[in-house]
Amino acid sequence: MQQVREEDRKPGGGVLTAFGALVTAVFVVWAVLPLTGWDTHRYVIALVSLTPYAVPCGALLLVVALMLRRWLIALVVALTTAGLVVGVAPRALTDEQPAEGAPLRMLSINTHLGEASPERIVDLVRTHRVDVLSVQELTPGLAAALDRAGLADVLPHRVYQPAPGGEGTGIASRFPAAPLSLVPETTLNQPSARIDVPGAGPVEVVAVHPIYPVGADTAGAWSRELAALPDPPAEDAPPRVLAGDFNATLDHTRVRAMLGRGYTDAADATGSGLLPTWPDGWFPPPVTIDHVLVSEDIGVRGYRTYEVPGADHRAILADLVVTPGGTPG
Repeated sequence: MQQVREEDRKPGGGVLTAFGALVTAVFVVWAVLPLTGWDTHRYVIALVSLTPYAVPCGALLLVVALMLRRWLIALVVALTTAGLVVGVAPRALTDEQPAEGAPLRMLSINTHLGEASPERIVDLVRTHRVDVLSVQELTPGLAAALDRAGLADVLPHRVYQPAPGGEGTGIASRFPAAPLSLVPETTLNQPSARIDVPGAGPVEVVAVHPIYPVGADTAGAWSRELAALPDPPAEDAPPRVLAGDFNATLDHTRVRAMLGRGYTDAADATGSGLLPTWPDGWFPPPVTIDHVLVSEDIGVRGYRTYEVPGADHRAILADLVVTPGGTPG
């Protein structure tokens, strides 16, 4: 009598085992992509942005492997998923934050080619007593509409670089603001300003908006423009905030490098790092590409996101605290 192999006794036999091994290999590659620095091609960049979704996918794959008694596959999937959880889960945990310092409330919104509701933006500014607003895709028409809605009454100081389409960007402030040149010329405008915050002194703000990376030939420019964003300031320099649409998640190489050099992501610090900001819908899968990054002498007290009619991004609001003359904590 012909002896039946153990593998053939399992549901689906060897064919299903081979298929499971292939799926597992793809899953492992997906999981380790953020660690490789290979996010230089638009499809890889898009896949890396979906890294948090790999956790539930891994859990589902593990359950299937266990049900089908593919023990080796289950082990590989379990170890890979555990590694993903270690990397992703801290974004849902709150870090210890300073209790004292000068408050600075920051709002950022990508306005979808200037189509976002100016009334809603001004309402958010008034309701939450926003101190500094970073506006991406700021068109001349939207700039005028914001003032008609009352923005000039609450945030009268401006460092604007409006432009048609998606190129314009601007900073509006409650406090006096002077233009800086912290970012070299990029595809989309990325203005910067020195803002005099009462009780804290000057704070440097950059309105961030590098080119989107998934165009036919934009991935290289996206990588260079993220790399061109300023490093955290020297010890004796004013603290710095980078706020806007980074077109990148915390899993992308360039953003991880900025965090490694000393910036803190406001959403990550408050346990909100998994809240998606784009698109403001369900397809494509929502991801977190809008950020407020702060240097070491700025803490984060709170973080929220808000829907804005006409925009395809959610507005992000960060409650910051600036410690004069030193690092918070």
